[in-house]
Amino acid sequence: MDEAYDVIVLGTGLTECILSGIMSVNGKKVLHMDRNPYYGGESSSITPLEELYKRFEIAEGPPESMGRGRDWNVDLIPKFLMANGQLVKMLLYTEVTRYLDFKVVEGSFVYKAGKIYKVPSTETEALASNLMGMFEKRRFRKFLVFVANFDENDPKTLEGVDPHGTTMREVYRRFDLGQDVIDFTGHALALYRTDDYMDQPCLETINRIKLYSESLARYGKSPYLYPLYGLGELPQGFARLSAIYGGTYMLNKPVDEIVMEGGKVVGVKSEGEVARCKQLICDPSYVPDRVRPAGKVVRVICILSHPIRGTNDANSCQIIIPQNQVGRNSDIYVCLISSAHNVAAQGKYIAIASTTVETDSPESEVQPALELLEPVDQKFVAISALYEPTEDGTESQIFCSRSYDATTHFETTCDDIKDIYRRMAGAPFDFESMKRRQNDVFGEDEQ
Repeated sequence: MDEAYDVIVLGTGLTECILSGIMSVNGKKVLHMDRNPYYGGESSSITPLEELYKRFEIAEGPPESMGRGRDWNVDLIPKFLMANGQLVKMLLYTEVTRYLDFKVVEGSFVYKAGKIYKVPSTETEALASNLMGMFEKRRFRKFLVFVANFDENDPKTLEGVDPHGTTMREVYRRFDLGQDVIDFTGHALALYRTDDYMDQPCLETINRIKLYSESLARYGKSPYLYPLYGLGELPQGFARLSAIYGGTYMLNKPVDEIVMEGGKVVGVKSEGEVARCKQLICDPSYVPDRVRPAGKVVRVICILSHPIRGTNDANSCQIIIPQNQVGRNSDIYVCLISSAHNVAAQGKYIAIASTTVETDSPESEVQPALELLEPVDQKFVAISALYEPTEDGTESQIFCSRSYDATTHFETTCDDIKDIYRRMAGAPFDFESMKRRQNDVFGEDEQ
């Protein structure tokens, strides 16, 4: 402890572990502490199953029908990785992929009028989809072709659309797309949580739909990946990366105080000793006086003995219930994973429904999702407060991450990571600089 570091990181949530890995690769001396005895913080995977029952104070524990407790790894915060998204790029560039195995998620579905449908995201799928009538299909296909060809630097592809001036609402109108199609395009392809994006310039939305299509093109079944043994493997992979580059890890280490001088962080005190630092990264739980509430998320973890109806018996999938379909202001998400991912006993499934809380009875807000999952063997309801930092950290040099939102993908988390990096380094995050210098750690035979 009695040493000086460039960066001290508090908490081993995914955001913190990725940043500590990046800082270590960049040659910074990093100390990483967590008051918990396990990795992952808020984003950990709980094993064995008995531990999950304890955590939710269900006295009787799991019945024998649930199989062996240690066959289970249950994520507290369910998320999938976009195959072509930012997190996969971070994993590839840092070569953390050598510690992890992924499976493609089998399908992505969207909810319409009480039923679920596969999300069409290619021209062929659009023409075969039951979501739309025949003429609507043709219009949607035209729209997809337009998006696929769209290049903001090539005027010929823009068809008179100004990437920074034309709103997405106007683009939808131009292709004469109906409300249902707009719903699944905005929420299941572009993955927006609300409809605010409709009146913003269209470039961001077009890029998001492209990311979805490119991710889908990589593996075919869906654009999402999921790590075997659960998301808890991700922070551990980045922790190993940091350790290879000389990062020091301490679990089960209480944090007594963050030491400040002249409004700037200079160290962290733990068990009477002070480790000094120039910069500090942490999750909101370590700096309650530097964060503000930003709403709540309800997550209902359900254990099932069957796949979800209407998904072709997929052993993993995502379902998005667009806000308009159920008269809400934010979408409801469902993630399904199973024994195929080494996270549940043979023949068992874990489905997690989540949404942003809007009323005084959060559990009833995910009811449309729970109805799709019937019958449920056991459910665990968690309501989490979301926090965001009240300052950007440039003065205090304390950089606090945001809580994990209700979305079922990591794009918002990656935006937060890149934003913290930019504020810490004073320069934008550059994927190229993340690529390891060849031979710098592993030698030539591994290249």
